[in-house]
Amino acid sequence: HWRLVAIAIGLQFLICWMMFKAPFVKEALLQLNLAVAALGSATMRGSSFVFGYLGGGEAPFSVTNPNTLVIFAFQVLPLLIVMSALSALLWYWRILPVLIRSIAVIFERTLAVRGPAGLVSTANIFLGQTEAPLLVKPYLASMTRHELLLVMTAGMATIAGSVMVIYAAMLGEFFQGAMGHLITKSVMSVPASVLFAHLLLPETETRQQALEAPPRIYQSTMDAITRGTSDGLSLYLNIIAILIVLTALVALANGLVGYLPAVAGAPLTLERIAGWAFAPMAWLMGIDWAEAPRVGSLLGVKSVLNEFVAYIQLSAMPAEALSDRSRLITMYALCGFANLASIGIQISGIGSMAPERRSDLAALAWPAFVAATLASCMTASVLAIVTS
Repeated sequence: HWRLVAIAIGLQFLICWMMFKAPFVKEALLQLNLAVAALGSATMRGSSFVFGYLGGGEAPFSVTNPNTLVIFAFQVLPLLIVMSALSALLWYWRILPVLIRSIAVIFERTLAVRGPAGLVSTANIFLGQTEAPLLVKPYLASMTRHELLLVMTAGMATIAGSVMVIYAAMLGEFFQGAMGHLITKSVMSVPASVLFAHLLLPETETRQQALEAPPRIYQSTMDAITRGTSDGLSLYLNIIAILIVLTALVALANGLVGYLPAVAGAPLTLERIAGWAFAPMAWLMGIDWAEAPRVGSLLGVKSVLNEFVAYIQLSAMPAEALSDRSRLITMYALCGFANLASIGIQISGIGSMAPERRSDLAALAWPAFVAATLASCMTASVLAIVTS
């Protein structure tokens, strides 16, 4: 499959080059950022109506420090609920299925990724790692091990469209066209996932499965809006809970590690240890060695906790901590669901759709985690080469 490997690498360079060099692509992606801004403004109207000044409305008192009024749970995360409802609406109106199938045809003709596995890999650009496999639920039981690995790898190497909008809003202050970059990275992740899935577990079986029409999930426009809102609320509450718990656990762990002898005049923390462990990987992606430990720390946070926490830490870093180029490379490397929690999510989520494949899913989970991590780092490396 060395021809496929070469094509997968070439596709990543082509997609990245078009993002930075093709005027019509750059303009289209900039328009997406305007859409994100409009979506954020509309969401702020809703959150301020419900939560008042806590949700972004006018404060009933004089404010000396406006930054203290930016409350993450009430002003940033509500965008998840709106985006979830909008995604459900686009699915019911058949806009999202047509878009997914159109992109899937391109990858089918270039990478020979056909059938259900190809559709799921493409759908992961817009859907989550457990939502995308629902599109091919009847085919999961008969997939080859290689196809299962590809489905899992693509799920971990990309992010869902709902959280993509959140990250674009968070990082928009540092990156012009943040939404365009996140979409570009997710599209690049499809050939990168195919590449590493083939390298780790080459296909030895052939099972061509004809795809049926996408399932009709919603019964009406209002059904799509209400169910999408309900799903978004569940995700909203889950993210709030996981952020509280993970932040508390990291603080406890740092407190315990702090009893160890100091290194280089500073106490040990999980972030410093992760920085040392992942610094070589950051350097290989094109980060200057002086900045590699900081980026390595973010890669460690993303792998052990999740990309949400890593992006929060990236956006909180002072301007002088990383160069603009290093920030952009880091944004690409962090863009993916490859973390320890995702291993359990995929085994349980996809396993519930195909219980007879649960043992295969468990065996392939760690290879998928490694492949997805390498895929994200490879897209960042391609970006570093194209922008050098």
